[in-house]
Amino acid sequence: MARSGLRPATARKKRKKPRRTEMSRMRGTPLNADQIDYKDVALLQRMTTAQGKLFSRKRSGLDAKAQRALAMAVKRARFLALMPFVS
Repeated sequence: MARSGLRPATARKKRKKPRRTEMSRMRGTPLNADQIDYKDVALLQRMTTAQGKLFSRKRSGLDAKAQRALAMAVKRARFLALMPFVS
């Protein structure tokens, strides 16, 4: 008489594999929100993909305040035609 849905008493739980805790960060010196400027186009282009999208915080290695400053700087540079909206 087999009971459906129940495991035998000798069966062990399957262990989960540990997650990778490495974060893919950009190489280079970490930036502060004060160091991000819309006129520094080379820095802004390093922080965007080939399609013109911003890298995530995990990828860029910025804190939340610096990421917001980066987004605003990219928007200003695009509006002033220093950077293209799309590549």
